[in-house]
Amino acid sequence: MSRSDDWHALTAFTPARLALGRAGDSLPTGRVLELQLAHARARDAVHMPFDAAGVAQALSRTGTMLVTTEATDRQSYLLHPNAGRRLCAASRARLQRGRFDAALVIADGLSATAIHAHGAELARLILASAPNLVWAPVTVVTGGRVAIGDDIAHALGAELSVVLIGERPGLSAADAVGIYLTFAPKPGVTTDANRNCLSNIRPGGLALAEAAHRLAWLITESRRLRLTGVALKEDAPDLRTIPDAATLKP
Repeated sequence: MSRSDDWHALTAFTPARLALGRAGDSLPTGRVLELQLAHARARDAVHMPFDAAGVAQALSRTGTMLVTTEATDRQSYLLHPNAGRRLCAASRARLQRGRFDAALVIADGLSATAIHAHGAELARLILASAPNLVWAPVTVVTGGRVAIGDDIAHALGAELSVVLIGERPGLSAADAVGIYLTFAPKPGVTTDANRNCLSNIRPGGLALAEAAHRLAWLITESRRLRLTGVALKEDAPDLRTIPDAATLKP
């Protein structure tokens, strides 16, 4: 297959593997190596040790706390999903209940690579996009899954949970972050249908500033309607159409 044919032209618009070519009855060696590299990056993202202290230092926000879940190591996290949805007793004891509008949670999830690369910057953009909220202390979670936000927000007395988490890596990207927004989260009760999600947040996907803008819109609507999930539709205007969008900085 010629690299100059119409199929190959589509690769300018997508990272999907198109027009891979052919060497006899197989793929060209270069394309096979590209696929093996993508597999290696995905595995590394899942198993990479999480530098929670480094993320907190990069965020540089007073009061940020490092907490852990009941997943005592990576193997436990991968084999026992529920362990990543609950704080360990020592971490829960450190959280002081208050009256907060929202709790921002940064968790490694299935890609520490993603949070190392984008977590702190995305968190700064989110906080800047909703300056009128009373934010609980930011928590950086080792061994966390999406539902850890329910546990943390409930413990802190926050009305909303905002979870930044490393998404399951694919063969096109291993550095994508997801944001999950939940109104009135309740540990063990809240389901995925009660959440809103923004996904594939990375330089090659949904831009970080655009994600923060869309989340701010969702937060406003969530507080107005007193809900999140399937009943809350994300209809935010594109950030590029807003005249003063350039003022949004981390």
